Amino acid sequence: MKTILAVCALVWVVAGCASTGSKSAAEADAAAAGQRNPAAAEAARNVGEAYLAGGNLVAALRELKRAEQLNPDDHITMFDIGLVYYYRGRYDQAVDYLQRAIRLKPGYAPAINSLGNTYSAMGEWDKAIEAYERIIEDAFYGTPHFALSNMALAYYQKKEFDQTERYFLEALKMNPDFINALAGLGILYIEQGRYPEAVSRLERAVRKEPKVAQLHFHLGRAYRGAGNNARAKAEFTRAAELEPDSPLAADAQKELRNTP
Repeated sequence: MKTILAVCALVWVVAGCASTGSKSAAEADAAAAGQRNPAAAEAARNVGEAYLAGGNLVAALRELKRAEQLNPDDHITMFDIGLVYYYRGRYDQAVDYLQRAIRLKPGYAPAINSLGNTYSAMGEWDKAIEAYERIIEDAFYGTPHFALSNMALAYYQKKEFDQTERYFLEALKMNPDFINALAGLGILYIEQGRYPEAVSRLERAVRKEPKVAQLHFHLGRAYRGAGNNARAKAEFTRAAELEPDSPLAADAQKELRNTP
């Protein structure tokens, strides 16, 4: 199945990043002696987070492991290291560090959400759902629509489609323009033959994100299922234009040929 849904992890970004210069002699001595140095650890963590935000995972891990050595009780550092391992596809290590973050700060929502994402990436859907449920029950969590949509995706993988629809709809109650939930519902409705409902959800998604080729592709599928071949062709054409020379463009061209 073609889908634009992706397992999301919440990236913790600190606005003020420290200098990337070499560590001081005092910091090196503290690290070598196993001494805690929270101030130096925070500086190293800030640098690591800047590398993480920029996608330099190797440099991020180097700085964050240095921060861990200087302050092994900082839940944010454990969370950040978990994210690096998640993005590198080293899921067992990601789980270990995310669980450490949660043990250090029980109820730490970003780590719990990312733990759910990691279990999803591992295909451990029940564990993922358990993590997302903890987030949804947290009245202080600021973006519950992410967890709701991720839980819907986990239920989709378990082929529990009533629950899939339920949680996508719950996500949209929180944020009516949330693209993952709009697209997820649209794709689910296409697979269930509920084409008018799919068109409604995907049209809204395309209005919000008109340059996302996958949205146009799936909207084309919904239009064709609803019997509107002219609109379907227009959407397949637009999808191919937005991502020329891509596998999606080839799929869109194939759908064009198969649409009367």
